[in-house]
Amino acid sequence: MTEAPELPATAPAVVAHGKDDLRIEDVPLKQPAPAEAVVEIAYGGICGSDLHYWLHGAAGESILRDPLVLGHEVVGIVARAAADGTGPAAGTPVAVHPATPGPGAARYPADRPNLSPGCTYLGSAARHPHTDGAFLRYANLPARMLRPLPPKLPLRRAAVVEPASVAWHAVSRAGDVQGKRALVVGAGPIGTLAVAVLKRAGAAHITAVDMFDKPLATASAVGADAVLKGDDEAAIAAVEADVVIESSGNRFGLASAINGAARGGRVVMVGLLPSGPQPVPVSLAITRELELVGSFRFNDEIDQVIAALADGSLVTDPVITHEFPLSQGLEAFEMARDSASSGKVLLNFGA
Repeated sequence: MTEAPELPATAPAVVAHGKDDLRIEDVPLKQPAPAEAVVEIAYGGICGSDLHYWLHGAAGESILRDPLVLGHEVVGIVARAAADGTGPAAGTPVAVHPATPGPGAARYPADRPNLSPGCTYLGSAARHPHTDGAFLRYANLPARMLRPLPPKLPLRRAAVVEPASVAWHAVSRAGDVQGKRALVVGAGPIGTLAVAVLKRAGAAHITAVDMFDKPLATASAVGADAVLKGDDEAAIAAVEADVVIESSGNRFGLASAINGAARGGRVVMVGLLPSGPQPVPVSLAITRELELVGSFRFNDEIDQVIAALADGSLVTDPVITHEFPLSQGLEAFEMARDSASSGKVLLNFGA
């Protein structure tokens, strides 16, 4: 029997201590639970929620009360398999499904654990004690979260598995998009990944909308047939899309999504708007009989995403625009906050 490898007592991590207080610091490594594997993290993608914890000390209503290790978009290699024998063996490259469904199965559809009350997510302050994330060199992760990666899928490409799963779930909420006209409002990482998923799913024509040129260029690179600036209201209204993916996460984007939808169309809202009432043109949604559909995280779509990335049918490489070593993590976060200049920004934990 092969002995488990020796691991260091501490490892570098990205830790949010509060508003405007982000640090790259060594944290002590805890002993993994029997059902946890130790994963040597290779890449981590910076998400909007990570930025919010840094810039605001909160992500929506999830408020930092203690220092929090950030990060839920991670891939790596299993350094030590779970002691109870579950999950992949040491040496296996893996992606991570960062959700832990909560109790109360009777209160949500059994096939939609993303809607379970009390669901926790890696790198989240939604509960207290907080749920630390995986932006650290060696992360203890439940073996059930780990998804083995095909040998031919590079870890860097697999780094978008989590956000691509969010986009895949959003497109699935739109129904069958084969042969339909699609509009994606907001060409950040989720929006451009939604373009890629729509392209793979056979949408006949895809229009992407954003305020900045670089995100629109990325959208074109992954399959958008046309791009529009967000302030061109007349052109957006003329799209008359059967399916709209709203990924900007602001009321202006949602207004554009409603304006750009065809009569009887469906608007999928994946961009998370701020809490509280939002002024949007609901009367137009009523008179056009639009379906406004929410989309939150994902479930088992991660397995389909991994397969599509491995066989090359899902094109996502242009979405990754920057990569920084962990030692330059603060610079990476500064780049990620600049939506005019960046798409998905990666941290390289092995550089």
